[in-house]
Parts: sequence; C-alpha cells; structure tokens
Amino acid sequence: MYEHIVAFKFNENYKPEHEKQLLESLLSFKGRIPGVVDMTAGVNVTEETDNIRGYTLGLRVTFEDKQSLQQYGPHPVHQQFVQLLDGIIESVIVIDYPIS
Repeated sequence: MYEHIVAFKFNENYKPEHEKQLLESLLSFKGRIPGVVDMTAGVNVTEETDNIRGYTLGLRVTFEDKQSLQQYGPHPVHQQFVQLLDGIIESVIVIDYPIS
C-alpha cells in the first residue's frame, strides 16, 4: 500500500466558503477513485502555531498499490478537485511513501 499526504496553503483569494466545497470534494474520492483504501481530510487545528506556515488544509489517502497512486493524479474526479483550487492555491506539499 501507499500513503499520499498533502498540505494546502491558500492565497488571499481563499474565502471561508471554499472550505466546505473543498472538503466535500476531497471526501468524495473514496468510492469514486479506484484503489483508494482509506482517506481523511480536514482543516488544520494544530496548536503548534509556529509550525503551520500557512498550511490550513490536509489530506491523507491510502492507496492499495503504487499503480493506484499513479492513476489517481489524472483521474477525472481528482482533476475536478484540482480545478477548484484555481485562483486560490498558493502552495502544496505532497508526500508519498510505501507502507506495509
């Protein structure tokens, strides 16, 4: 299996109403994108404020294998989410690693 972790940092165009739409879109991945075993997404509520660095939304997806992870990026459901980020995203951090 593979773990896919993403942290999102938004720009000044990001509005509070975007939060619900983005979370709903992310949480719809399971069952709509093949190979997704488990996933969570949410707003960063850490008390480690010195370490936030502007990243306010997180995503964790567990894929059944590397092939599923590779097919996820171009999948139409994922691409619909990517379109929602247009004009509001400043930076994204992505970490992928195998798990046993």
